[in-house]
Amino acid sequence: MAPSLAVAFSRRWWMAVTAVLENLLFSAVLLGWGSLLIMLKSEGFYSYLCRGAENSSSLNVSNVSSDGRAEEHEEYMEMNGWPICKDQDEMLNLAFTVGSFLLSAITLPLGIVMDKYGPRKLRLLGSGCFAFSCLLMAYGASNPANLSVLIFFALALNGFGGMCMTFTSLTLPNMFGDLRSTFIALMIGSYASSAVTFPGIKVVYDLGATFITILLVWAGCACLVFLNCFINWPLEPFPGPEDMDFTVKIKFSWLGFDHKITGKQFYQQVTTVGRRLSVGNSMKQQQSTDLATQGANKLCLSTVDLEVKCNAQEETQSFIKSIFSPIFLLSLITMCVTQLRLIFYMGAMNTILESLTEGDLNTVQRMEAVSVYTSIFGVLQLLCLVTSPVIGYVMDWRLKDCEDEKEKNNREPGQPRRPDKQIQKIINATRAFIFTNLLLVGFGVTCIVSNLPLQILSFILHTIVRGFIHSAVGGLYAAVYPSSQFGSLTGMQSLISALFALLQQPLFMAMVGPLDGDPLWVNVGLLVLSMLGFCLPCYLLYHSRHLQRLRDELNEDPKIYVQINGSTKPEACV
Repeated sequence: MAPSLAVAFSRRWWMAVTAVLENLLFSAVLLGWGSLLIMLKSEGFYSYLCRGAENSSSLNVSNVSSDGRAEEHEEYMEMNGWPICKDQDEMLNLAFTVGSFLLSAITLPLGIVMDKYGPRKLRLLGSGCFAFSCLLMAYGASNPANLSVLIFFALALNGFGGMCMTFTSLTLPNMFGDLRSTFIALMIGSYASSAVTFPGIKVVYDLGATFITILLVWAGCACLVFLNCFINWPLEPFPGPEDMDFTVKIKFSWLGFDHKITGKQFYQQVTTVGRRLSVGNSMKQQQSTDLATQGANKLCLSTVDLEVKCNAQEETQSFIKSIFSPIFLLSLITMCVTQLRLIFYMGAMNTILESLTEGDLNTVQRMEAVSVYTSIFGVLQLLCLVTSPVIGYVMDWRLKDCEDEKEKNNREPGQPRRPDKQIQKIINATRAFIFTNLLLVGFGVTCIVSNLPLQILSFILHTIVRGFIHSAVGGLYAAVYPSSQFGSLTGMQSLISALFALLQQPLFMAMVGPLDGDPLWVNVGLLVLSMLGFCLPCYLLYHSRHLQRLRDELNEDPKIYVQINGSTKPEACV
């Protein structure tokens, strides 16, 4: 039995804490691809694409002495008894491309479904798909010579299930009022930090645990996520702070109807009112007076009254108009460029590190160095939990000192006005995007420099940018667009940016092919492309100044206030 919104609100802190942990362990774990790639090679996935040992000399990475040497003419190596080669890398990278594409592209239908039906069903489906992906991967590892193709289906389900859990958790911050952007950033930070999961699993794997056992335990943990969602998450979508006042409690026994209505229709009407309506001050006062003077069984509302109230809070902007707004279009450009830059680096990281280790190191030492740096990259993903809320704090800066809608309606003539909340949100978003794009450019510069220790700085910048960009975009959409469009707009943005990020596969093929493993020119091109990210903060700066100018002009216009019924408050203006 799903809890009501009121019950879910009382459990919001438990839900927030568990959502962070669940995102950390089950959401975008594919972002730790470098560590998973090593384990898949060790388990023999697509090793049959490599030439056999009878055709060339071999090198077993897991059984070589510390002073082992690899001759330059060796055409392949072995890892844990399985041959490895570039053809295997390309096939596994293609599987990663499919999984990472679904990790973002599936968000559009998810957003539309979630806006209409709420997060509960999607979260249950996502946890089930994630558990099944672990079982598929374990089954493929039992016979990689014949079942390697299952890695495509496993990674696809892994990406779909992880995004279901990530996306549904982004609606939970609606229950935290003015701290919504901070909690959105915290959820996105845990999503971005999930890249640490596979490096952590690799540590357990290196300690002797079998790959299949690890996956079976992981699938069991995903079932606990299913159970937690089944007990605590409500059927209805979480309304935004502007759509619902959680301090108003309405008992169903108070509501009656002037004609026959089915139980299902009754439930739909009442939940619609509770989810979408924000009752005006005068109506709240009248309702509290009526409840005090009348018995609960004497209060009778008709379905016509409910429908009129629902229509009073319709969206002020259509979804199509939101899609073609300059802010959304420029955010698409920013996200497409940033996603391609980040996804390419994650997919090609092992190859890039190998190119930086060439020189005095032999083959075994190069692979050991790649493994160490991959582990460092995984551990650094935990920085997202610390850095992402920083952008959330920037997005929420000084919002409590701003004027809300109630103050606009009740302000006395001549009273000085506080800063406008909408303008402050846009100013905060401008600062967030400028800072994020500067870090992205810095990341591009460090990638160009051919220095292996410097890549640790690249890891840090990569991690910070990945957490910042999603938090900034999520906070921007929550600030500018209606809350009922948040899921659909985020899904549209993720779909388009995921389609654009598919370019990482041909870029990877070009790097390992014509460029002979040298990522220099690819990184230079991506650095130049990253400059497009500054278009969005420039427009936001112009837009905020335009809104401020309109507000100042409105304040300067003379107003004649008319009092109605002897009230001391201005009821109308001419």
